[in-house]
Amino acid sequence: MSPLHTRLSPDVYLDHLVRESALFRTVLAECEPAARVPACPDWDAADLLWHLATVQRWWAEVLSVRPARPEEVEPERPAAYDDLLAAYDGWSRDLAEVLAGADPRDEAWNWSDDHTVGFVLRRQAHEALVHRVDAEQAAGLPSEIDPRLASDGVHECLDVMYGGMPPWGSWEPGEGLVRVDVTDTGEEFWLRFGTFSGTSPESGTTYADEEDFHVVDAPADGAEPDVVVDGPAAALDLWLWNRGGDADIAVAGDRGVLERFTAIVASPID
Repeated sequence: MSPLHTRLSPDVYLDHLVRESALFRTVLAECEPAARVPACPDWDAADLLWHLATVQRWWAEVLSVRPARPEEVEPERPAAYDDLLAAYDGWSRDLAEVLAGADPRDEAWNWSDDHTVGFVLRRQAHEALVHRVDAEQAAGLPSEIDPRLASDGVHECLDVMYGGMPPWGSWEPGEGLVRVDVTDTGEEFWLRFGTFSGTSPESGTTYADEEDFHVVDAPADGAEPDVVVDGPAAALDLWLWNRGGDADIAVAGDRGVLERFTAIVASPID
């Protein structure tokens, strides 16, 4: 077994995954299939439904054969919207069931450097949350987000989606500190800029001294951040995922460092 690197308890992540997946389904069952998805303009509601269906199918399969990686086989997409919903129902149920029966510390293939079931559990709880918001935006509905899950989502987005590093890469810390303060949960996350280098063994693409950041511990020497970004958990989470604006977010500090930070988090993620 591998050590467990998650911030909420496994049962909390599983409860959120089941709830967010059900809310996603409820919204899309009543949504016009051709409705556009604002954060993913190439998608309509049917595309969004098929996307999360196949994502949950894939990770259910990964966990079912853990720790090996299964062969990726693209399922045939149903033409009828009701059949898309039925496919989603089955694959979403499969994912919840295999996660409920798995030890979060078990080894399981995934694309990160944390090869545990717990990583997949956390990642899929947030995947379902973000796409539930996509569904509500497509349907023209407001979104309510649990602050604890959203605060964890801020950390996951910064640490994994933007600050993660593949095992074949290397990172050199540099100058520039940002602190993200979550005002309604009291959490704070420190980021340090640095440069990433490496060559992907799959694509052969080489990256040389590309700027990014990593989540780091608060400086032991009491150094002050160059930039502070603060706001409530839900607003920060949606902003980082490019699903919300910055009306409820405040920034202060060095303009150049802020521009470096926003250039990184402006990169779209689906």
